[in-house]
Amino acid sequence: MSQKKEFLIVVLLILVPYCTSTDTISFNQSLKHGDLLISSGKSFALGFFTPGNNSNKRYIGIWYNNVPELTVVWVANRDNPVNDTSGVLSIDPMGILAILNRNTKIFVWKTNIYSAQLLDSGNFVLFRDPNREVIVWQSFDYPTNTILPNMKFGIDKKTGLNQSLTSWKSMDDPGSGEYVYKIEINGIVPQVFLYKNSNRIWRTGPWTGLGWSGVPEMRPGFIFSINYVDNDSEVSVTFSMKDSVLSRLVLNESGMMNMLNWQESGQKWVQFWSAPKDSCDNYVHCGKFSSCNLYNLGEFECRCLIGYEPRDNRSWYLRDGSHGCLRKKNENVCKNGEGFAKLSNVRIPDTYTARLNRSMGLQECEKLCLNNCSCTSYASANVSVGGIGCITWYGDLIDTREFTDGGQDLYIRVSASTLAQFLKNNNGYHRKKTIAIVTVCISTILIALAFACCLVTRKRRKDKEDQFTGLNTLRRNLASYENSSRGNEMDGSEHADVLIFDLSTIISSTNDFSDANKLGEGGFGSVYKGQLNNGQEIAVKRLSKNSGQGVVEFKNEVTLIARVQHKNLVRLLGCCIQRGEKMLVYEYLPNKGLDSFIFDKTKGSQLDWRKRFEIIVGIARGLSYLHHDSRVRIIHRDLKSSNVLLDASMHPKISDFGTARIFGGDQIEANTNRVVGTYGYMSPEYAMEGHFSVKSDVFSFGVLLLEIITGRKNTTHYQDHSLNLVGYVWDSWNDDKAIEVVDPSLGDWYETTEVLRCIQIGLLCVQSYANDRPMMSEVVFMLCNETKLSDPGQPGFVFRSRNSSSLPYSSSASVGTSVNDISITTHQGR
Repeated sequence: MSQKKEFLIVVLLILVPYCTSTDTISFNQSLKHGDLLISSGKSFALGFFTPGNNSNKRYIGIWYNNVPELTVVWVANRDNPVNDTSGVLSIDPMGILAILNRNTKIFVWKTNIYSAQLLDSGNFVLFRDPNREVIVWQSFDYPTNTILPNMKFGIDKKTGLNQSLTSWKSMDDPGSGEYVYKIEINGIVPQVFLYKNSNRIWRTGPWTGLGWSGVPEMRPGFIFSINYVDNDSEVSVTFSMKDSVLSRLVLNESGMMNMLNWQESGQKWVQFWSAPKDSCDNYVHCGKFSSCNLYNLGEFECRCLIGYEPRDNRSWYLRDGSHGCLRKKNENVCKNGEGFAKLSNVRIPDTYTARLNRSMGLQECEKLCLNNCSCTSYASANVSVGGIGCITWYGDLIDTREFTDGGQDLYIRVSASTLAQFLKNNNGYHRKKTIAIVTVCISTILIALAFACCLVTRKRRKDKEDQFTGLNTLRRNLASYENSSRGNEMDGSEHADVLIFDLSTIISSTNDFSDANKLGEGGFGSVYKGQLNNGQEIAVKRLSKNSGQGVVEFKNEVTLIARVQHKNLVRLLGCCIQRGEKMLVYEYLPNKGLDSFIFDKTKGSQLDWRKRFEIIVGIARGLSYLHHDSRVRIIHRDLKSSNVLLDASMHPKISDFGTARIFGGDQIEANTNRVVGTYGYMSPEYAMEGHFSVKSDVFSFGVLLLEIITGRKNTTHYQDHSLNLVGYVWDSWNDDKAIEVVDPSLGDWYETTEVLRCIQIGLLCVQSYANDRPMMSEVVFMLCNETKLSDPGQPGFVFRSRNSSSLPYSSSASVGTSVNDISITTHQGR
């Protein structure tokens, strides 16, 4: 029986004397249920405990003595609980440390022991002699799921002891779970792996001299100090805090590594680091010879290393990088003038195919790799001392990840031609940046002139049959609609230049508006999918001929959306005005509306937290562009989940500008007698007084942000007829339970601090008074930077009265005569 397994359960038929209120059990003493060992500094306690709701099972454990909530850091008999209160921890007359009860006897430690002591570090040590000079066993050598400060984590090369972590089975069961966190000497270079059963799910990368290659937070100035040892006797890591705060590193039952600090003021554990935290942390997420980078928002996170290309182009296009990459054709990298391209700030590849030379410098390392055609890359083994030590790879490069900061440099073997192009791009970056600015300005002028020439030429082609007609037709029709329509709310009369599609082209592309091509119905008509002769897919919004409210929205959207261009705004390709038809032609977005994902339990699981955060940031940037950066300031007035469309890569695009308003100059607010919008998203001042501004859109964004996080509609009722999602989140925030509102479909795969920060930003956006809400430019900054946030004030809610039948109202519905159906309240936090 191993020493670790011997520290289990013993049952005796006799009851021996016991001791209390001390840090030591000595020869012929015992500790029964209810008694404790307290370390000399009163930091830790040892005794019997019952986890969670497991009232019938008792374990010997160590926990923080001065922390109100039971926080267990070590369990002796985690897989062999005592099933009643008769358990006793004792050193029997034979000098054997054991856990005893009435019926059975299982040895804990068979060697003669004189005493056992709980130290103030949380370490439980066993001594052979009265003077406590010879330690024969210690709990720090056999951790369960927690690493404490100054506790070794690693491998004893002489004895083979691996001080690894194993998760609990559940919060109520400290038995050995399915997740294991351990150091491995893999390919000679030590790394730490997180396993789920026998499958690797995360890797730290090797030690760089400053920290783990794949943990960019570990750099000078970090909150704790790391001591790394790699010699002939051991490979180990210990951490110590730079202040007296209580800290622990825990592998929880969900497979997350969490570094936690005890917050005395809030009397709770606060997480300040966790892993794995996103898809790029998943082991070999992007396959072989590729890297993963989540920091380029909007782009596929997987990309091939320099000199490589996707192994399966179709899978790559569908954002599945698991097949990885392979060397490009005609890439000769064997003694043909090849060299190395540097990739900075990366978690270097898994070292299972690597070799280590501790004495070589970086230049020698390059020569070593260059002289062996099987060498695919190299890196420094210790970046802290100017690049001493050489790691070379022979074979596949897997599990590489890019960071914006941290990590280390990786040098990838490439052909002479690829290297020349790479160096040219790098050396010319700054020069090209200056040239690019000048080029863009000149190109813009030339394009404008060319476009003007095209317009003149197009006017003269009266008899040519094409899917596009002249711009004058649009202007004449729009002028006609201007004279015949009522209540035009557009500021500015100059119509933007857009393409005009011929009706026959639209009919052909949509198969004569067949039901099979129908995507849905909007506020003033139906939307159809179509395909032009050149293969381009389009979405056609067809204004209903019987609609009495579509003309204003149609003119509004044509003249407005053509003026703005942003990657997070849907792109208008043109329109069609012919034979009484009024149609808008957009780019086709295959994933339809955001609401079809976040409110669907099945499809919602496709949006992990990282993707939801990217969507939140994308919407915020699109709205900020409308408010602050476009040529004209635009108030959307109907921002909601169904008006955010998702493209093939799940990037968000704001749509439906039929009810939008243009502001001129420095104008930021206005009033209207025609309140339009959607129930649950309208700000209080707009719903009640018809007063709208950029802050009205901010309120709508706040509601939408909370819906994305929770997966619930704001119109959902929780406690009474008036309390909606905003109220539910607000109450949870005040009760310090905000994390409980997170969509269950996200599981535990999110960073708690980031989610809570987004919830706080959402509550700042839905504050009752418009002046208290941030501008959208400030929202983007708060989302993308770790700046300190102010505390949100009380939100205002707009909701239906009990006698109201349906409020409000599709995006095209006028509710000017129905305002009395709306009520408003300021919800008081509990």
